[in-house]
Amino acid sequence: MGWEPDRYLQFSDERLQPAADLLNRIPLARPVHVVDLGCGAGNVTRLLAQRWPEADITGLDSSPEMLERARRVLPSARFELAGVEHWEPDDALDLLFSNAALHWVDDHEALFPRLLDSLSAGGVLAVQMPGNFDAPSHRLIRELAGTTAWADRIGPRRMGAVLPMADYQRILAPRCTRLHLWETTYWQAMSGPAPVLDWLQGTTLIPYLAPLDDAARADFLTELGSRLTEAYPPDSSGTTLFPFRRIFILAQR
Repeated sequence: MGWEPDRYLQFSDERLQPAADLLNRIPLARPVHVVDLGCGAGNVTRLLAQRWPEADITGLDSSPEMLERARRVLPSARFELAGVEHWEPDDALDLLFSNAALHWVDDHEALFPRLLDSLSAGGVLAVQMPGNFDAPSHRLIRELAGTTAWADRIGPRRMGAVLPMADYQRILAPRCTRLHLWETTYWQAMSGPAPVLDWLQGTTLIPYLAPLDDAARADFLTELGSRLTEAYPPDSSGTTLFPFRRIFILAQR
């Protein structure tokens, strides 16, 4: 089971808002070489192209399905199949932008300095990552996957992780002329019979569902869905509030 662009884009506005908020903080007038690292379906790459239409923009992602959609969304940009772990640019970059991707990658102690070193003098590393791995939604996934009924079938899985903010300060500040760190909790108002489950199926649940056949996947989702509804009950109008913490890093070399 891989990434499904249609499912991911079911909440496209909510997923796009943090990227737009980060984009508005970038202090560059005319970047020439821009990379969207973990570009997904290309909806963030399109924002980059709209702001800097003369820039040379490349989108990188490890999902062929997402890249196929991205090429349709923005045919003027260049898209390449590449994982973050071993990627290195051919030329120094003016802007390296990454929205909701780097939490999937291990060893941020080494990763973030390497990404910063790929920038030209004055270049910017702009990163947004989920910071809600201790939220009820993610805790319930780990708890259910670890029960006797599911542990052997699912096995050890990774849902992503980020470091404490102080660690990013320690790692990046000595290498930067400017560094801004902040966080925002987005209180997402969602509708439908199981909106939090639908959201999680587009991202976090992908590695947990991958080892299961269709019948087991349906059973797992049914059990998880009931737990999520209890944790995030809809109000009298049918609206479910799903608070989602996100962290932001804006580092200028």
